[in-house]
Amino acid sequence: MQADTLGGGFAAPAHDAARAFRATMEAMARPGTIHAVTGARPPAPLSAAAGAALLTLCDGDTPLYLAGEADTPETRAWIAFHCGAPLTGPAQCAFAIGPWQALLPLQAYPIGSADYPDRSATLIVECSDLRAEGARLTGPGIREAAFLSLPDVPALQANAARAPLGLDFLLTCGDHLAALPRSTRIGEA
Repeated sequence: MQADTLGGGFAAPAHDAARAFRATMEAMARPGTIHAVTGARPPAPLSAAAGAALLTLCDGDTPLYLAGEADTPETRAWIAFHCGAPLTGPAQCAFAIGPWQALLPLQAYPIGSADYPDRSATLIVECSDLRAEGARLTGPGIREAAFLSLPDVPALQANAARAPLGLDFLLTCGDHLAALPRSTRIGEA
């Protein structure tokens, strides 16, 4: 195995994983807030935040779909070594990662069922920019309103209209992430 495959994981796995998990759960509990996530150094083109999310949320029982430019031999080897997540297509995944356009169409992913809404996918969207401005967010975990730059407001509004079914999203950029659970209502900027 190459050094790039072996490296890039958490330096202090228990401590770093706990911090990344806490930041990710805090982001899910408070949609629209942006959190720093450090400790992972995945191969390009994955961001540090996306790598930390993968190391925290994926394991050998978590089917993962790599979309577009995220699907490289280096990324596959890194995930196999650090997470052991089986790679699959969009219809069978629990998590998917890639840039927005590569993750489309959203209808390709599981959205859960009336009996099991938790059997839906979470998409980790690699963004070129992540700011606390743009679309107006309301709903559970948001006191009055939050604002977040989103890649495609109409598509995300259509997803939210399906709640309690639908997809959840983690938006990553550099060493920062934000979450957009399906229960979040999205207004225009």
